[in-house]
Amino acid sequence: MSDLPLKKPNARRLVLCGTAAIAVLVAIAASGIVDRARGKQALVQWTDAQATPTVALAGFQQSDAPRTLALPGTIQPINKAAIYARVSGYLKTWQQDIGANVKAGQTLASIDTPDLDQQLDQGRADLASAEANEQLATLTAKRWHTLVASQAVAQQASDEKAGDAQAKKAVADAARANVRRLEALESFKTIAAPFDGVVTARNTDIGALINAGSGVGQELFEISDLHKLRIYVQIPQAFSAELRPGLKATFDVPQYPGRSFDATLVTMSNAMNASSRSMLVELQADNAKGELAAGTYCQVHFQLPNGGALRLPATALIPGNHGTSVAVLGTDNKAMLKPIQLGRDFGDSVEVVAGLSASDRVIDNPPETLVSGQPVQLAAAPATGDPATVAQATPTKAD
Repeated sequence: MSDLPLKKPNARRLVLCGTAAIAVLVAIAASGIVDRARGKQALVQWTDAQATPTVALAGFQQSDAPRTLALPGTIQPINKAAIYARVSGYLKTWQQDIGANVKAGQTLASIDTPDLDQQLDQGRADLASAEANEQLATLTAKRWHTLVASQAVAQQASDEKAGDAQAKKAVADAARANVRRLEALESFKTIAAPFDGVVTARNTDIGALINAGSGVGQELFEISDLHKLRIYVQIPQAFSAELRPGLKATFDVPQYPGRSFDATLVTMSNAMNASSRSMLVELQADNAKGELAAGTYCQVHFQLPNGGALRLPATALIPGNHGTSVAVLGTDNKAMLKPIQLGRDFGDSVEVVAGLSASDRVIDNPPETLVSGQPVQLAAAPATGDPATVAQATPTKAD
């Protein structure tokens, strides 16, 4: 064991070492606090960035050209008449078949009416008897009137004879009217065309039993005047306000591919069909050459004013319980929901007829949770000259 004395530690050195250790510990703690604050700030910034949706703008088109509205239509003749028999009997002959061009008053068929013939003979016989009784009663009344002047008969008896003569005259007038009625019916034994046209149907033949009237009788012929045509079209309610009488249109039919015919809108029903919410309109077209047939299906093309309609991609629409809306990006980078009114549906795009202007910046594929006033950030634009940039940044003019 050494007998050397122990050295006493220097107090100043101990203080310096302690101070240095404390400083190192404080520096380490401060660095940890700073790093934690920076991490928290970065996390907050990242969270805020994730909470703000990133959106892109939808490209749309605006057309100044008139819009074409194509709708199906049905062609009908300017005049069409279903011919029924006015008297009962048997068909004796028919002179015109389907496709025949006939003139007004031309005979189509004749009916054999033995019952009516007998009724006419009976009516004429009744008329002859009534006229004989009328003549006798009139002559008797004159004679009794003469006897009254000489006071050979009473005035009462003369008045009775005059009254009897008037009654017999009334019976004779009724008989004459009955004969004229039966003669008028006899004229209906011959069925004639009511106007110039084409026989488009014949539903009878020789020997067929004919019943008078349209209630129990059968339609014998159908006559159509095809020199001019009526075209009936159901117009959707959304376009009914844009159509007026005098509007020009064209139509085409399947049997003449590549050809179009001119038509003019002449009248509108001014009433909506409750089931289809459409309005019936009538157009007229010339058919002097007889190329078009009654009942033909056609496709009618209307030229409508543009009215400032825009065409948007369907992905920009936000359907809702109260209609369709779109999200518009404001100058403060906040989204606003705007209700719009849709026109035609083109599948991948739709026509907007109201609620949107060409200066609006429409958001494409808006998030489902997007609400009005919510801040959004615009996606980074592609390189300058990229067609997608131009389509999103500015509206285009449709052909």
